[in-house]
Amino acid sequence: MRVLVTGGAGFIGSHIVEELLTAGHEPTVLDIRPPVPGEPFAQVPWVRADIRDPQALARALPGMDAVCHQAAMVGLGKDFSDAPEYVAVNDLGTAGLLAAMVDAGVRDLLLAGSMVVYGEGRYDCLRHGQVRPGPRRVADLDVGRFEPPCPECGAPLVPGLVEEDEPVDPRSVYAATKLAQENLASAWARDVGGRATVLRYHNVYGDRMPRDTPYAGVAAFFRSSLEAGQPPRVFEDGAQRRDFVHVTDVARANAVALAALADRRAGSVRAYNTGSGQPHTVGELAAALSAARGGPAPEVTGAYRLGDVRHITASSARLHKELNWSPRVGFEEGVTRFANAPLRAV
Repeated sequence: MRVLVTGGAGFIGSHIVEELLTAGHEPTVLDIRPPVPGEPFAQVPWVRADIRDPQALARALPGMDAVCHQAAMVGLGKDFSDAPEYVAVNDLGTAGLLAAMVDAGVRDLLLAGSMVVYGEGRYDCLRHGQVRPGPRRVADLDVGRFEPPCPECGAPLVPGLVEEDEPVDPRSVYAATKLAQENLASAWARDVGGRATVLRYHNVYGDRMPRDTPYAGVAAFFRSSLEAGQPPRVFEDGAQRRDFVHVTDVARANAVALAALADRRAGSVRAYNTGSGQPHTVGELAAALSAARGGPAPEVTGAYRLGDVRHITASSARLHKELNWSPRVGFEEGVTRFANAPLRAV
């Protein structure tokens, strides 16, 4: 299969390119960055361009069997001033890609989605059952009340595993753009008879994460601190639940999902959570990384970011049942590997 991997030079994209090569596919990379000498995927066909460049897309897409769309601005960023760039790259870029795919006759799309579309995820109240808590209040966060209460009675809630059919509730600019990408893919599939799969990544970590950038994930923040000999700074109280999934498992999920696209019904879109299925807290990740690297113990700061949600963990049962995918790298093994793995400048 000939596959155009947008963002193929990035953290996740580069691992996907390697996985596709291993599986016998023919990937082509479209990325704003150049190949990095010495990296094993640097010899694949390469189009150096912004995802918003229509001429580059017109050159890259003819002859492709599918597109694996990874190019995006990620993370919470700095503040709302980032919003125009997020929308331009993630949504305008995706719209331009889909239009160019129509012109090139490419009808199979694998989209990098995100768990952020769920907002606070799933919660249960012992009295009221499953509920949807509203945004956390600044007054509560300022005094260290980080857990969202039941919107009906104010009682403590029990976080659970979110499934793909849960209501979406994006609570940041990045989250809004990721949901818009899914909606664009749905409209494209219905309009042209395309086939699309969305992998809603949970907290992906592993080698080649970018260092020292506000657009990286929490695992990269912790590793950057440890590399500088400083303690990882943990926001809130460190009890935030997340699903940390190793990048090699995510790359394999992409290869499996691409192979299955040919069996999908034209005009359809299917979303899959892509996580380990084993929740851990942010504090546990920081402590495990510090121990594995032999660095200073984490510092729990009590600080917070308004765009953060408290708990978001996945059920990846659909991906396992329908595409026969299961994660292979457990938390302890993955964190031990990541503790001394190389990071990237961007």
